[in-house]
Amino acid sequence: MTNRWQPIPALRWIALLLLCAAYLQGGFNKAVDFNASIAEMNHFGLSPAAPLAVAVIVLELGASVLILTGFLRWLGALALGGFTLLATFVALRFWEMPQPERFMAANSFFEHLGLVGGFLLVAWHDLKERTHD
Repeated sequence: MTNRWQPIPALRWIALLLLCAAYLQGGFNKAVDFNASIAEMNHFGLSPAAPLAVAVIVLELGASVLILTGFLRWLGALALGGFTLLATFVALRFWEMPQPERFMAANSFFEHLGLVGGFLLVAWHDLKERTHD
């Protein structure tokens, strides 16, 4: 008996694309406007700014490609999940902000934790599939 609820491969890929959309857009924009990327690193007190900006661009685009192609999908998902968790604690320190900024930053903070959870699920599912093949 076949499972009629088995995911359609195209739908799965679209879901992965949506999960990676912000990282594809962010990596592309950082690469196109590298000076803005350096300014962003400086804004958050990260140095050396230029090498870190390059690393973020490579990570955002490279890990997204891994996820979308299925080649080492688990590694790409863990990389973006770890990056997102770290960036969330650097950029969205809502507990240090006055209102009304605190409200918006807290919402974004917990939304980003949801993305981390999504990437963990992608990694777990991919590793589970690999062990069954």
